[in-house]
Amino acid sequence: MTESQLQKDTPDLSVELMQEALSPQDLNDLCDATDAAIEGGGGFGWTELPARDSLERYWQGVIAAPTRLLFVARLDGTICGTTQVVLPPGNNEAQGHVVHLTTNFVAPWARSYGLARLLLEAVEEHCLKNGYAVINLDVRETMDRAIEVYQGLGYEKFGEHPYSVKVGNDTIKSLYYYKIINPDFFK
Repeated sequence: MTESQLQKDTPDLSVELMQEALSPQDLNDLCDATDAAIEGGGGFGWTELPARDSLERYWQGVIAAPTRLLFVARLDGTICGTTQVVLPPGNNEAQGHVVHLTTNFVAPWARSYGLARLLLEAVEEHCLKNGYAVINLDVRETMDRAIEVYQGLGYEKFGEHPYSVKVGNDTIKSLYYYKIINPDFFK
């Protein structure tokens, strides 16, 4: 295989913090990836596909929210996954060093490239640079691969909620994790 063939076969993986309004193409890609994640059974709170206009408004609202940061993963330029960072409210000085991750997912068609790990690493780096010391997250107990990724990156389980999620007739436990990204903060 020649070097140019190898380059064509090597996917372009990237993660970015979305800081401006979503372009129509990015909004479409984001909604498509969300739909795929929902249909794939997890990584997002919806259990059934929402109407497209509701999903578009949701993502536009995330971009507009001053207490949320949206990180997106791209595979060959197409948005295929997200992680949101929920910032602490300004009036909570005692917990101002803690952020919470939510809507962590990679669409099923983009899995196995390491994008979930790249998303988390980018989030951790950004949070550390911006003065945060702890990252919290929760995950359904059924999300085995996500749990492996979190634990592989040093997230520590600190609790469970046995009645956190209801999908159809099934009650699913949520697992709670944290990671200290700046141990010097506590010295």
